[in-house]
Amino acid sequence: MIIGVPKEIKNNENRVGMTPAGVAELVKGGHTVYVQHNAGQNSGFPDEAYTNVGAQILPTIEETYAIADMIVKVKEPIAPEYKLIRAQQTVFTYFHFAADRTLTEAMIASGAVCIAYETVEKADRSLPLLIPMSEVAGRMSVQEGARFLEKPQGGRGILLGGVPGVRPARVLVLGGGTVGTNAALMAAGLGAEVTITDISLPRLRYLSEVMPRNVKTLYSSHHNICEELPTTDLVIGSVLIPGDKAPHLISHDMLRLMRPGTVLVDVAIDQGGCFETSHPTTHSEPTYEVDGIVHYAVANIPGAVPNTSTLALTNATLPYVIALANKGWQKACREDHALSLGLNVVNGKVTYHAVADVFGLKYEPVEL
Repeated sequence: MIIGVPKEIKNNENRVGMTPAGVAELVKGGHTVYVQHNAGQNSGFPDEAYTNVGAQILPTIEETYAIADMIVKVKEPIAPEYKLIRAQQTVFTYFHFAADRTLTEAMIASGAVCIAYETVEKADRSLPLLIPMSEVAGRMSVQEGARFLEKPQGGRGILLGGVPGVRPARVLVLGGGTVGTNAALMAAGLGAEVTITDISLPRLRYLSEVMPRNVKTLYSSHHNICEELPTTDLVIGSVLIPGDKAPHLISHDMLRLMRPGTVLVDVAIDQGGCFETSHPTTHSEPTYEVDGIVHYAVANIPGAVPNTSTLALTNATLPYVIALANKGWQKACREDHALSLGLNVVNGKVTYHAVADVFGLKYEPVEL
């Protein structure tokens, strides 16, 4: 198979779809890999690192898309890429379709086979291709939240861990999954007082057993969240419904419960955001204020640490990329139910129920 690895063109997206080590495995398996010029540069992988393991370098994104049977990338295609994707071509990346009708319609029109990292799901309900970036995003959400709590950044002027004799910041983490768990651990490690919420009592019991003593668990309800907001300095939104839009856990009206300079970090922004007042931002302009509350809603948080993120992502995606390259998408998905759940749009049909429901589109079971 011919695999193409284009350079990411989303704002400040510095990751790349494959490391040289991943490319080496594909070449060893008899596949041809084309990498766009400087695609890996910002992740710490120059063109020479790819050519040394057998990849071929192409000068433009247009040539990379045109030659490849399968495109392996990181973020969802953006408008300049829509016209480059063709019928029957496999595109393997994060799509987050439910948050973007324009993207969904463009991929339907393309006739491509769109396999979304974020909906590949194992029998135990784990999301193997979302976990590594969720780990990065969860940890970075606290790092960024701490920065924007600084007064020059618009925050309350609170040091997350406090100092002897001065109370530390209070952090509220909404959602006890991978993002939330990593956020809570990071905030706790910095010395903050942390509350983590979830609607699953078994998950809360587990978290209460494994978390440090400065992390408390709380059942997630509208009432409980409202009770926490007046004394919270940093809120991390990390709820997820696989493939579907995130629910709004903090409404516009609820902002009045918080003190000016409180920081909201919406890690769920890729799936539409879990704060009503959220809209996507970029690393170049990461925040904005609504009613005195600082909102951070960067849609590709791990892109700020591309070396770590690219290595972690390829570790997770490589077995699936190899299966797709060796067997083709149909056989690979028939033999691996987890991978088949990644099929969101196939040959102009929406094959993921949640995406069809969000936009009122016809759902076509992938088996058909």
